[in-house]
Amino acid sequence: MKISFHGAARTVTGSFFVLETGTTRFAVDCGLFQGRNEIKERNYQPFRINPADLDFMILTHAHIDHSGLIPKLCAHGFKGSIYCTFATADLASILLPDSAHIQEMEIERKNRKLTRAGQPLLTPIYTVEDAEKCLKQFKPFGYDEVIQPAPGVEMRLRDAGHILGSAILELWVTEPSGKTKLVFSGDLGNSRQRIIKDPTCIESADYLILESTYGDRLHQINANRMDQLMEVIEFTRKKGGNLVIPAFAVERTQDLIYDLNLLYKQGKLPAGQQVYIDSPLAIAATEIFKRSSEFYDNETRQLLMEGNDPFLLPNLHFSRTREDSISLNESGSGKIIISASGMCDAGRIKHHLKHNLWRPDSTILFVGYQAAGTLGRRLLDGEKLVTIHGEQVAVKADIMHIDGYSAHADQGGIMAWLKRFTVLPRNIFLVHGEEQSLTALRDLIQRELVTPVTIPNWLDEIDLQNLPGKRASEATLEAAATVASRSQAMKAEEAYLQFRLDVNRFFQSHWDAGQYDRLLEKLSEARRILETG
Repeated sequence: MKISFHGAARTVTGSFFVLETGTTRFAVDCGLFQGRNEIKERNYQPFRINPADLDFMILTHAHIDHSGLIPKLCAHGFKGSIYCTFATADLASILLPDSAHIQEMEIERKNRKLTRAGQPLLTPIYTVEDAEKCLKQFKPFGYDEVIQPAPGVEMRLRDAGHILGSAILELWVTEPSGKTKLVFSGDLGNSRQRIIKDPTCIESADYLILESTYGDRLHQINANRMDQLMEVIEFTRKKGGNLVIPAFAVERTQDLIYDLNLLYKQGKLPAGQQVYIDSPLAIAATEIFKRSSEFYDNETRQLLMEGNDPFLLPNLHFSRTREDSISLNESGSGKIIISASGMCDAGRIKHHLKHNLWRPDSTILFVGYQAAGTLGRRLLDGEKLVTIHGEQVAVKADIMHIDGYSAHADQGGIMAWLKRFTVLPRNIFLVHGEEQSLTALRDLIQRELVTPVTIPNWLDEIDLQNLPGKRASEATLEAAATVASRSQAMKAEEAYLQFRLDVNRFFQSHWDAGQYDRLLEKLSEARRILETG
């Protein structure tokens, strides 16, 4: 079996992995490259494989850096099914056409300048029509279900706790040499994150493909983020300007609404504070969140049972039209404007930055990851003069950052998740990270878990059968001391997870989800006690 790394290799964006067995070839994710120009250029280049040769695809979640090149892949010949969770399919149905629309608008704007200069015109990576067509190939199914997308391949999606519908992928590939288990972490979420559940613990794998976005740092304590948000609101209110928050349309915008709702309930949000969600995509995503309560954690469900909709807020306005968006910069100050894109590279946020960056009384608050080379990253790095829509803008507004909103696990969260494995991987492939994060996490894993770690380069192809080294931790783990006991551990995990699936089906039809979650917590705790003797 071979795995090749067509994206997210020594970069954070563009996730795209291709696996080839003796009988099938398939992909995991197919994301848009974002950041520096030399990285974004890959979006326009031909795929290094023939899309028509792929039998199927598995999508871990809907974020554009994991899904954003799917329309191009399909337009160039991929005809197979795209497997994902139901929530991921719902979100992709709005994210992909929106991505195409932004590309078409950006290309149209650039082509006006090229026409005047007599230069060749550009074409978008894909069109809205391409994006809408590819949605017909999505085949969603539920968490924890085992399906067989091709002979010799079984798969299961587990909750990654990153965004609504995000998944950790478990793959079992059967070849003449035996069965191999691969795990793709997707984007691993934080524990105790708002709205959604914590990442699922995985107990065994032969090979792990692991994200490392924050592999070199620790987040601020999540509980402090509301206090920090309130401090920024008060700071900006006293200056008299606008608070502009670039935010990803999915999850981050909903987290902000959730916290603003709690601040209002606690009497901390100033009376009459006007809050604007200026992103049609974020508005549509919020509607999907509202109708997806089966994915909520217990805290959010409790709020709903108490009659408190976490996505409602007095003086919360949704700017749906272009005219609504323009009027925000023509009528007074003192607003909180939440707009996309989260990295400031496209969309309505660029207009708000153009009208507020030069104002000392305004504040720009970043609450998400900013890839190297993006406008957001340049602002965080302290640039004092930036170009927006061809016009230079002086940066005089205060630039602030709260990292407690990150939907990615930090170094501590990644290590805590890894240490729950009872059978450690033969090799861990680190992806989805910048160089410093990759090397820091590699060194820590090798030091604390004594497990081989590989950092692949873009377009590397690795034959797993010829990969040197064995499971370094086998001698130290009683559960994996011999091949026989390792096999037994795998079978025990399979039986346990099938039991979970059966319990899930039963209680979803007989009991409320909160009782089901509490039962699973008790069962998990009992199992941990048994395992530790």
